[in-house]
Amino acid sequence: MMNTRNLRRISLSLVACLITLMLPIAPVNAAMIGSEQVISSAQVTQDRERIRVFLQRDDVREALTQQGVNADEALSRVGAMTNDEVSLVAGKIDQLPAGGSSIVGALVFIFIVLLITDILGLTKIFPFTRPVR
Repeated sequence: MMNTRNLRRISLSLVACLITLMLPIAPVNAAMIGSEQVISSAQVTQDRERIRVFLQRDDVREALTQQGVNADEALSRVGAMTNDEVSLVAGKIDQLPAGGSSIVGALVFIFIVLLITDILGLTKIFPFTRPVR
């Protein structure tokens, strides 16, 4: 009687172990990192630095202040931007004429990007917005 009880416990334990071993486990995939990914990562890093340098210029800081945006907060939010946003803003900066009056257009564009990220709840720069979430 004692042997049957112990044998039943052991067999139930083994069945439970075998069932858990047969459960599907998510496969792990490993792959080589392509040159495109490395280059795009380096490009995003360069674009972030280009935006930071742009926002540190005195004329840009004055224009941001005139628009009611704290230049230091805008500079700190560059790190929170997504890669697509960084590429878009950096592309707009490259399209501006050197020393031209389109600096206001770039500032308005940066303001709109920051406003959208603020409304989406990704940042909290402007006190007059409420996040959607």
